[in-house]
Amino acid sequence: MEGLPERLQGERFGARLSSASLAAQRTLRAAISCVGVGLHSGNKVRLTLHPADADSGIIVRRTDLGITLPARFDHVVDTRLCTVLGLPGRPEVRVGTVEHVMAALAGMGVHNAVLEVDGPEMPILDGSARDFVFLIECAGVVEQDALVPVVEVHRPVRVELGEGYAELRPSAHGFDMSASIVFDAPAVGRQALTLRLGAEAFRNGLAAARTFTFAEEVERLTAAGLARGGSLENALVVDGDKVLNPGGLRMADEFIRHKLLDAVGDLALAGAVLRGRYVAHRPGHALNNQLLRALFADSANWGFAPRPEVLTGWQSRLPAAAAA
Repeated sequence: MEGLPERLQGERFGARLSSASLAAQRTLRAAISCVGVGLHSGNKVRLTLHPADADSGIIVRRTDLGITLPARFDHVVDTRLCTVLGLPGRPEVRVGTVEHVMAALAGMGVHNAVLEVDGPEMPILDGSARDFVFLIECAGVVEQDALVPVVEVHRPVRVELGEGYAELRPSAHGFDMSASIVFDAPAVGRQALTLRLGAEAFRNGLAAARTFTFAEEVERLTAAGLARGGSLENALVVDGDKVLNPGGLRMADEFIRHKLLDAVGDLALAGAVLRGRYVAHRPGHALNNQLLRALFADSANWGFAPRPEVLTGWQSRLPAAAAA
């Protein structure tokens, strides 16, 4: 247990805790900001990442409205084009495209932070999580005097939508991910990827993978008044067997890597580190959110590590259904 804050060391936490459970929560060392455009509004937006106390989790604050939202799966109100947090019955209180910054925080092991944004969307930046990882590394990360909350998957949970599905399965070690996609466009075709999530795997394998769309979808979105901030600088655009971006792909399988990046961000809305195995075919934001809702719908599906009594501060952040 070397390296843990002093309060977290000692036998009182039980001999049965695994080494993966005996980890300290982490937050940012300092605040850091960026300015970008919202993918769908096209408006300039400012995002500031702040440190937060232990057991706070990730909190999103609309500074223009003075309203705070927990970054949690039960506050997701829309998944059609991105993952959108909101308040039921308050359509004006929304924060869209949260998945990339959530992925960066989860992938880099930041458990507590306040995300202040002055509009209804997170900045899209380059369409990946790479710039958010850069911000986190510039701000620095510090350990806190509290244990990382871990939710262990105890039995398989599966959801389906159209031709796609997503599952969470038990796993003895960490969080493994395996996903596949298939698209008619030859530039994408069929791709699959399996990895074990960790800071290095995220930074080197997923963070730089950009969001993607198809030329015909761009026309439809533009006609609907959406994707006003979209460009070849922040999204891959596919037209049949061609990638229209002048620089081409960053990696040959960038499409499936971005799907896994999105899954990391969407599943970070569990509010805790997941221990299990994610398996999906044709995943998307809707499937990922439905998967978390299905997991927490039955207490037999999951359990705490460490034991619940060690995590009393964190449990207060759970939705009522999961905390019961």
